[in-house]
Amino acid sequence: MSQRHALSDDQVEGELRKMTTFIRQEALEKAREIQIKADEEFAIEKSKLVRQETASIDVLYEKKFKQASMSQQITRSTLANRTRLRVLSARQGLLDELFQHARDRISSASDDTKQYQAVVKGLVLEGLYDLNEDKVAIQAREKDYGVVKQAIEEAKMEFKDTVGRDIMVEIDEKNPLPEGLAGGVVIVGGGGKIHINNTFEERLRLLEIDALPTVRETLFGKNVNRKFFD
Repeated sequence: MSQRHALSDDQVEGELRKMTTFIRQEALEKAREIQIKADEEFAIEKSKLVRQETASIDVLYEKKFKQASMSQQITRSTLANRTRLRVLSARQGLLDELFQHARDRISSASDDTKQYQAVVKGLVLEGLYDLNEDKVAIQAREKDYGVVKQAIEEAKMEFKDTVGRDIMVEIDEKNPLPEGLAGGVVIVGGGGKIHINNTFEERLRLLEIDALPTVRETLFGKNVNRKFFD
Protein backbone atom coordinates (compact mmCIF):
# COMPACT_ATOMS: atom_id res chain seq x y z
CA MET A 1 0.00 0.00 0.00
CA SER A 2 1.21 3.44 -0.84
CA GLN A 3 1.46 5.95 1.87
CA ARG A 4 -0.20 9.31 1.56
CA HIS A 5 1.92 12.29 2.35
CA ALA A 6 0.36 14.58 4.87
CA LEU A 7 -0.29 18.15 3.62
CA SER A 8 1.46 20.95 5.28
CA ASP A 9 -0.39 23.79 6.93
CA ASP A 10 0.47 26.09 4.04
CA GLN A 11 -0.88 23.63 1.52
CA VAL A 12 -4.08 23.16 3.49
CA GLU A 13 -4.51 26.93 3.71
CA GLY A 14 -3.90 27.27 -0.03
CA GLU A 15 -6.49 24.64 -0.81
CA LEU A 16 -8.97 26.35 1.46
CA ARG A 17 -8.37 29.67 -0.29
CA LYS A 18 -8.98 28.03 -3.67
CA MET A 19 -12.18 26.45 -2.44
CA THR A 20 -13.30 29.72 -0.88
CA THR A 21 -12.54 31.64 -4.09
CA PHE A 22 -14.45 29.06 -6.14
CA ILE A 23 -17.42 29.12 -3.85
CA ARG A 24 -17.41 32.94 -3.81
CA GLN A 25 -17.21 33.02 -7.61
CA GLU A 26 -20.10 30.57 -7.89
CA ALA A 27 -22.11 32.62 -5.46
CA LEU A 28 -21.44 35.85 -7.35
CA GLU A 29 -22.45 34.28 -10.66
CA LYS A 30 -25.56 32.83 -9.09
CA ALA A 31 -26.37 36.24 -7.58
CA ARG A 32 -25.92 37.88 -10.97
CA GLU A 33 -28.27 35.36 -12.57
CA ILE A 34 -30.82 35.95 -9.86
CA GLN A 35 -30.46 39.73 -10.27
CA ILE A 36 -30.81 39.53 -14.06
CA LYS A 37 -33.88 37.30 -13.77
CA ALA A 38 -35.33 39.57 -11.11
CA ASP A 39 -34.71 42.62 -13.31
CA GLU A 40 -36.40 40.89 -16.26
CA GLU A 41 -39.40 39.87 -14.17
CA PHE A 42 -39.56 43.37 -12.71
CA ALA A 43 -39.46 44.89 -16.19
CA ILE A 44 -42.19 42.53 -17.39
CA GLU A 45 -44.36 43.22 -14.36
CA LYS A 46 -43.71 46.94 -14.64
CA SER A 47 -44.69 46.92 -18.33
CA LYS A 48 -47.81 44.94 -17.49
CA LEU A 49 -48.77 47.36 -14.74
CA VAL A 50 -48.10 50.34 -17.01
CA ARG A 51 -50.31 48.84 -19.72
CA GLN A 52 -53.06 48.12 -17.19
CA GLU A 53 -52.90 51.60 -15.74
CA THR A 54 -52.76 53.13 -19.21
CA ALA A 55 -55.83 51.12 -20.25
CA SER A 56 -57.59 52.13 -17.04
CA ILE A 57 -56.78 55.78 -17.65
CA ASP A 58 -58.01 55.49 -21.26
CA VAL A 59 -61.29 53.94 -20.09
CA LEU A 60 -61.70 56.62 -17.44
CA TYR A 61 -60.90 59.35 -19.97
CA GLU A 62 -63.38 57.93 -22.47
CA LYS A 63 -66.04 57.78 -19.78
CA LYS A 64 -65.33 61.35 -18.66
CA PHE A 65 -65.28 62.52 -22.29
CA LYS A 66 -68.64 60.90 -22.98
CA GLN A 67 -70.08 62.41 -19.81
CA ALA A 68 -68.74 65.83 -20.76
CA SER A 69 -70.09 65.48 -24.32
CA MET A 70 -73.50 64.43 -23.01
CA SER A 71 -73.54 67.30 -20.54
CA GLN A 72 -72.59 69.70 -23.31
CA GLN A 73 -75.34 68.35 -25.57
CA ILE A 74 -77.91 68.68 -22.78
CA THR A 75 -76.76 72.24 -22.10
CA ARG A 76 -76.93 73.14 -25.79
CA SER A 77 -80.36 71.53 -26.13
CA THR A 78 -81.63 73.36 -23.05
CA LEU A 79 -80.32 76.70 -24.30
CA ALA A 80 -81.71 76.04 -27.78
CA ASN A 81 -85.14 75.20 -26.36
CA ARG A 82 -85.13 78.30 -24.17
CA THR A 83 -84.13 80.44 -27.14
CA ARG A 84 -86.76 78.78 -29.32
CA LEU A 85 -89.47 79.41 -26.72
CA ARG A 86 -88.45 83.06 -26.38
CA VAL A 87 -88.48 83.49 -30.17
CA LEU A 88 -91.85 81.74 -30.44
CA SER A 89 -93.27 83.89 -27.67
CA ALA A 90 -91.99 87.09 -29.27
CA ARG A 91 -93.30 86.13 -32.71
CA GLN A 92 -96.66 85.03 -31.38
CA GLY A 93 -96.87 88.34 -29.54
CA LEU A 94 -96.19 90.19 -32.76
CA LEU A 95 -98.85 88.19 -34.62
CA ASP A 96 -101.36 88.75 -31.83
CA GLU A 97 -100.60 92.46 -31.97
CA LEU A 98 -101.06 92.47 -35.74
CA PHE A 99 -104.47 90.81 -35.61
CA GLN A 100 -105.54 92.88 -32.62
CA HIS A 101 -104.76 95.96 -34.68
CA ALA A 102 -107.02 94.54 -37.39
CA ARG A 103 -109.78 93.99 -34.83
CA ASP A 104 -109.44 97.58 -33.69
CA ARG A 105 -109.69 98.76 -37.28
CA ILE A 106 -112.88 96.84 -38.08
CA SER A 107 -114.66 98.42 -35.13
CA SER A 108 -114.90 101.61 -37.19
CA ALA A 109 -115.53 99.90 -40.54
CA SER A 110 -119.24 100.75 -40.47
CA ASP A 111 -118.67 104.48 -39.96
CA ASP A 112 -118.55 105.15 -43.70
CA THR A 113 -122.18 104.33 -44.62
CA LYS A 114 -121.65 104.13 -48.39
CA GLN A 115 -118.62 101.91 -48.15
CA TYR A 116 -120.24 99.80 -45.43
CA GLN A 117 -123.34 99.25 -47.58
CA ALA A 118 -121.19 97.98 -50.43
CA VAL A 119 -119.43 95.58 -48.06
CA VAL A 120 -122.72 94.30 -46.64
CA LYS A 121 -124.06 93.79 -50.15
CA GLY A 122 -121.08 91.60 -50.94
CA LEU A 123 -121.51 89.61 -47.73
CA VAL A 124 -125.24 89.07 -48.41
CA LEU A 125 -124.63 88.14 -52.03
CA GLU A 126 -122.00 85.62 -51.01
CA GLY A 127 -124.51 83.96 -48.69
CA LEU A 128 -127.21 83.91 -51.39
CA TYR A 129 -124.88 82.14 -53.79
CA ASP A 130 -123.76 79.64 -51.14
CA LEU A 131 -127.32 78.75 -50.05
CA ASN A 132 -128.90 79.04 -53.52
CA GLU A 133 -132.39 78.95 -52.02
CA ASP A 134 -135.61 80.77 -52.87
CA LYS A 135 -136.00 82.37 -49.47
CA VAL A 136 -133.44 83.42 -46.88
CA ALA A 137 -133.32 85.61 -43.80
CA ILE A 138 -130.68 88.14 -42.79
CA GLN A 139 -129.65 88.85 -39.23
CA ALA A 140 -127.98 92.19 -38.54
CA ARG A 141 -127.51 94.81 -35.85
CA GLU A 142 -130.64 96.90 -35.35
CA LYS A 143 -128.76 100.10 -36.10
CA ASP A 144 -127.71 98.62 -39.46
CA TYR A 145 -131.23 97.76 -40.65
CA GLY A 146 -131.42 100.76 -42.99
CA VAL A 147 -128.07 100.04 -44.62
CA VAL A 148 -128.78 96.31 -44.75
CA LYS A 149 -132.14 96.81 -46.50
CA GLN A 150 -130.48 98.83 -49.27
CA ALA A 151 -127.71 96.21 -49.51
CA ILE A 152 -130.31 93.43 -49.76
CA GLU A 153 -132.11 95.10 -52.66
CA GLU A 154 -128.85 95.51 -54.57
CA ALA A 155 -127.83 91.93 -53.81
CA LYS A 156 -131.21 90.57 -54.99
CA MET A 157 -130.90 92.40 -58.29
CA GLU A 158 -127.38 91.13 -58.90
CA PHE A 159 -128.41 87.62 -57.91
CA LYS A 160 -131.25 87.66 -60.42
CA ASP A 161 -128.97 88.99 -63.16
CA THR A 162 -126.49 86.21 -62.46
CA VAL A 163 -128.70 83.23 -61.63
CA GLY A 164 -131.78 84.23 -63.61
CA ARG A 165 -134.41 83.97 -60.90
CA ASP A 166 -135.88 86.02 -58.09
CA ILE A 167 -135.11 85.36 -54.45
CA MET A 168 -136.92 86.47 -51.31
CA VAL A 169 -134.66 88.07 -48.72
CA GLU A 170 -135.90 89.63 -45.51
CA ILE A 171 -134.37 90.89 -42.29
CA ASP A 172 -134.95 88.66 -39.26
CA GLU A 173 -135.90 91.43 -36.83
CA LYS A 174 -136.75 88.93 -34.12
CA ASN A 175 -133.12 87.85 -33.84
CA PRO A 176 -130.91 90.93 -34.23
CA LEU A 177 -127.16 90.61 -33.90
CA PRO A 178 -125.53 92.00 -30.74
CA GLU A 179 -124.77 95.69 -30.95
CA GLY A 180 -121.28 94.97 -29.66
CA LEU A 181 -120.31 93.39 -33.00
CA ALA A 182 -118.29 95.47 -35.43
CA GLY A 183 -120.68 94.79 -38.29
CA GLY A 184 -121.61 92.32 -41.00
CA VAL A 185 -124.52 89.95 -41.28
CA VAL A 186 -125.58 86.32 -40.77
CA ILE A 187 -127.43 84.69 -43.66
CA VAL A 188 -129.96 82.05 -42.53
CA GLY A 189 -131.34 79.35 -44.81
CA GLY A 190 -132.54 75.77 -44.72
CA GLY A 191 -135.61 76.70 -42.73
CA GLY A 192 -133.47 78.27 -40.03
CA LYS A 193 -131.04 75.33 -39.81
CA ILE A 194 -128.20 76.77 -41.87
CA HIS A 195 -126.32 79.87 -40.71
CA ILE A 196 -123.58 81.54 -42.73
CA ASN A 197 -121.75 83.83 -40.35
CA ASN A 198 -120.50 86.78 -42.35
CA THR A 199 -119.96 89.12 -39.43
CA PHE A 200 -116.71 91.08 -39.42
CA GLU A 201 -115.46 89.24 -36.33
CA GLU A 202 -116.04 85.83 -37.89
CA ARG A 203 -114.49 86.83 -41.21
CA LEU A 204 -111.45 88.16 -39.40
CA ARG A 205 -111.20 84.96 -37.35
CA LEU A 206 -111.28 82.85 -40.51
CA LEU A 207 -108.81 85.18 -42.16
CA GLU A 208 -106.51 84.83 -39.18
CA ILE A 209 -106.62 81.04 -39.45
CA ASP A 210 -106.15 80.98 -43.23
CA ALA A 211 -103.60 83.75 -43.43
CA LEU A 212 -101.49 82.87 -40.40
CA PRO A 213 -98.98 80.65 -42.28
CA THR A 214 -98.58 83.27 -45.00
CA VAL A 215 -98.24 86.08 -42.48
CA ARG A 216 -95.60 84.13 -40.57
CA GLU A 217 -93.68 83.45 -43.75
CA THR A 218 -93.91 87.10 -44.79
CA LEU A 219 -92.77 88.37 -41.39
CA PHE A 220 -90.16 85.76 -40.49
CA GLY A 221 -89.14 84.02 -43.72
CA LYS A 222 -89.99 80.67 -45.21
CA ASN A 223 -87.15 78.63 -43.69
CA VAL A 224 -87.51 80.14 -40.25
CA ASN A 225 -91.25 79.61 -40.39
CA ARG A 226 -90.78 75.89 -41.07
CA LYS A 227 -88.18 75.49 -38.36
CA PHE A 228 -90.08 77.21 -35.58
CA PHE A 229 -93.75 76.72 -36.40
CA ASP A 230 -94.16 73.35 -38.16
